[in-house]
Amino acid sequence: MAKESSLTLDRGLALLQAVADSDTEAPTISDLAAAIGASRAAVYRLLVPLQSRGLVRREGSKVRLGLGLLQLAAKVAPQLRVAALPALRELAEAVGATAHLTVADGDEAQAVAVVEPSWTTYHVAYRVGTRHPLHKGAAGKAITMRPGDSGWLGSVGELQPGAYGIAAPVRGVLDLRASVGVVTFEPLDGAVVGPKVVAAAAIIAESLR
Repeated sequence: MAKESSLTLDRGLALLQAVADSDTEAPTISDLAAAIGASRAAVYRLLVPLQSRGLVRREGSKVRLGLGLLQLAAKVAPQLRVAALPALRELAEAVGATAHLTVADGDEAQAVAVVEPSWTTYHVAYRVGTRHPLHKGAAGKAITMRPGDSGWLGSVGELQPGAYGIAAPVRGVLDLRASVGVVTFEPLDGAVVGPKVVAAAAIIAESLR
């Protein structure tokens, strides 16, 4: 019975993914049956619980994603924030700079968690929700780093005049494109700060797996 339930869940998730993968034209029941290797009758059965939770909606024979997915998506950032805060707090206090977790949203980077140091005279104010292009600033550029690239990178004044930033990618978390970084108005010693940022990114990645 448990194995059967697991197979049903797997097929249901495959069906939801098949609907999501049709970026423009909504797939038909027949399209979905072919995509997941099931009969049309099986697809109809799988759609029932997905529809009841608002995850998909039917328009005749066509199927589209439902608004219920937006409610689920809205829960992602708060959970990322909770998972990241302990490591960000430790990083901010150790470096004396504002620490942040930034995620990719299309071609933009968005800060989802920010911790400011408690002991510095002044620091960079960096708000949750702040957006900027992925190709500008250490936080955005770190997200686009390839696996073989150096563990961290820095930037100076790309987003705010006089601001220094160091960031490292969060690696090994499925479907998450993110970085951990610090930003300050004081020059940063990359040899010292870079490894601390990389370590914080690894801790956050582990907490999200």
